[in-house]
Amino acid sequence: MGRSGSASRRGRPDLVSAPLRVLTWMPPDMTEHVGAVEGVELIQIPPRGPLDDDLEGDVLLVGARSVPVMEQALRSGVRWIHIYGTGVDGFPIELLEDGQLLTCSRGASGVPIAEWVLATILAFEKQLQETLVSEPWDRRRAPGLGTLEGKTLGLVGLGGIGVALAERAQPFGMRVLALRRHPRPSEVPGVEVASDLSELLAEADHLVLAAPATAATHHLIGRDALAQVKPGVHFVNVARGTLVDDDALRDALDDGRVALASLDTTEPEPLPEGHWMYTHPGVRLTPHISWSMPLARDLIVDVFVRNLRHYMAGEPLEGLVDVEEGY
Repeated sequence: MGRSGSASRRGRPDLVSAPLRVLTWMPPDMTEHVGAVEGVELIQIPPRGPLDDDLEGDVLLVGARSVPVMEQALRSGVRWIHIYGTGVDGFPIELLEDGQLLTCSRGASGVPIAEWVLATILAFEKQLQETLVSEPWDRRRAPGLGTLEGKTLGLVGLGGIGVALAERAQPFGMRVLALRRHPRPSEVPGVEVASDLSELLAEADHLVLAAPATAATHHLIGRDALAQVKPGVHFVNVARGTLVDDDALRDALDDGRVALASLDTTEPEPLPEGHWMYTHPGVRLTPHISWSMPLARDLIVDVFVRNLRHYMAGEPLEGLVDVEEGY
């Protein structure tokens, strides 16, 4: 078995002795910073096996999706598993044993995703795509453009992405109304917390999904929810495609209840050839790229590197996942 101490329910591990054995199948270019941490021994294992029967580890660094050796690696004595990514919806939580901690790099992509969302909001209000010209124009027919000033940004989720977006939307004069699992006050001054989803839907000019994918959020935005939105709403999804009922969204776009859907996530990814979202005039579709920025992958790894130091010092870990809630 591994040599790390037992983990408390609060995510505060016991002090551990070096070297700390970190098992991973992630490519070397993604893990070079990990091996440089003092007191850490990085052990590369093949994702498809075979693994030695006597393999021992303390920590397991994995990708967002399961691989054939996942269960065997989890039984190698590891007490802490970190997901190289900001979500856990692709990880087989049911394979975890009692006492094993699960973390992810939650919040590492908050800033670039928030910037992407603001770009879609500005493009919608200023009609950037619709007002491009390729020939002389009639000044008498100039369209009236919108503004962010005084508009309501409705956030479903107030985690790392939601906080980063709220902090950047408020200087534009936007009112920020957020819905969170527990209706406690926001950490961001000036952000209002909605009492329920219905309140948020009725008031949002720009409705942004930034919540985790769980059983409770599956098809959260379906026919009932879309029937309650403010007419002409701009809908943005940077969460997961499973949160949205695509058929219901298409109907809402066709009848004008939703003016535009800016989607960086879909289910599945990529969408099959010929899918209606590729050509619908009310959809702006990007290939799950909103997280991208210079050194984006380094930021994701940095969370794990910090956590390694926390773990060896017996300190609480960042990005701790509530396995009961699923995120």
